[in-house]
Amino acid sequence: MGILKGMRVVESSAFVAVPMAGMTLAQMGADVIRFDLPQGGLDYTRWPVAPNGASLFWAGMNKGKRSVAIDVKTPRGREIAQEIICAPGEDAGLFITNLATPGWTDHATLAARRPDLVSVTLRGDRHGRPAVDYTVNPAVGFPMATGPEGSTEPVAHALPAWDAIAGGMVVSGLLAAERHRLRHGTGQAVDLTLKDVAAAMLGHLGIIGEHATTGQTRGRAGNSLYGAYGQDFLCACGARVMVIGLTARQWKNLLKVTGLSEPMAALEAALGVDFGDEGARWMAREAITATLAPWFAARRVAEFGELFDRAGVTWSVFRTFAEAIEQDPDLSADNPIFAPVTQPGIGTYLTPGTPFSFEGMAREVAAPAPLLGQHSEEILADVARLPETEIAALFDAGIVSQPPRAALRMAS
Repeated sequence: MGILKGMRVVESSAFVAVPMAGMTLAQMGADVIRFDLPQGGLDYTRWPVAPNGASLFWAGMNKGKRSVAIDVKTPRGREIAQEIICAPGEDAGLFITNLATPGWTDHATLAARRPDLVSVTLRGDRHGRPAVDYTVNPAVGFPMATGPEGSTEPVAHALPAWDAIAGGMVVSGLLAAERHRLRHGTGQAVDLTLKDVAAAMLGHLGIIGEHATTGQTRGRAGNSLYGAYGQDFLCACGARVMVIGLTARQWKNLLKVTGLSEPMAALEAALGVDFGDEGARWMAREAITATLAPWFAARRVAEFGELFDRAGVTWSVFRTFAEAIEQDPDLSADNPIFAPVTQPGIGTYLTPGTPFSFEGMAREVAAPAPLLGQHSEEILADVARLPETEIAALFDAGIVSQPPRAALRMAS
């Protein structure tokens, strides 16, 4: 089941944003068909990889989809892909891509086959230039505002934030255009660029307005929370924690549980400020940190962790990926979004399903990613509606491929 059950989306993609969009739709119940070359697409071997070389990235980004492997470098292969994209059905004719090619997967070409087609195309920038998260992020300034205070070297973020945000926006754009089609009966070409996603966020966060009204450029602040109070502290056990005082309640809870309300009030009086104002906490962050740091330095996390939780303090321990996976119950089967899933060709490991919980609908266990071309035959028959004789000829000619029968049996 799933809230989008009955919807069919076709995907031509690589890397993060659009594959994640397709995976998000699939985990909400849509039938998402991804087509790739018989040898796999640009991201088919993307790291991280399992010991046998299989891409854990590809498996993670394609959970729950169906896969058809078509040689779209051939004229007939391109025609078949178009037939799949434009196949009939009131819940079909939905296409997402970051690999649009003029003359065969651009909206105008596809809409000539199906006028009510909805397509969402993600591009690099509005000028038609290629871009990835690691080029967009430097372009808009975030690496120069990241890192220790006083440093001058840029710090690129390990999280592909613009890709992740753009993936969600591809989903939003598709569902908005599909709603428009339901109401008006017309298709829609939705265009989005990765750099525009980042540029818009720069404005949404007030950074453009800050520069326009003050003439200042935001500098580095290390691990401090900009505009309020938040800081990392080294504890007696060697662990490092992040503690947040963004809201008035968070700030009061922190002072109450540490017993530092009186020293902090004295600091306020000495500075002539009111720490009830988050901006005042930001401006006085160094003095506040100097007051709090000895408290943490004298204590182990085990001594105050439960106390912080009971008191409603907003905090966390810094962990490596491995430590988070091994220690955090929210990254374990205790969390209902996770379950052990057997990924064909790789093995069994904890895999997330959708983070959404819809009222009255059971949360389903995540489905594995398909083998490359696992559903080629059924998609050609049921979606493209090709006769058996042509399907057999396409396999013989190498225009379409599927895994060996033994692999298909193991995956089914």
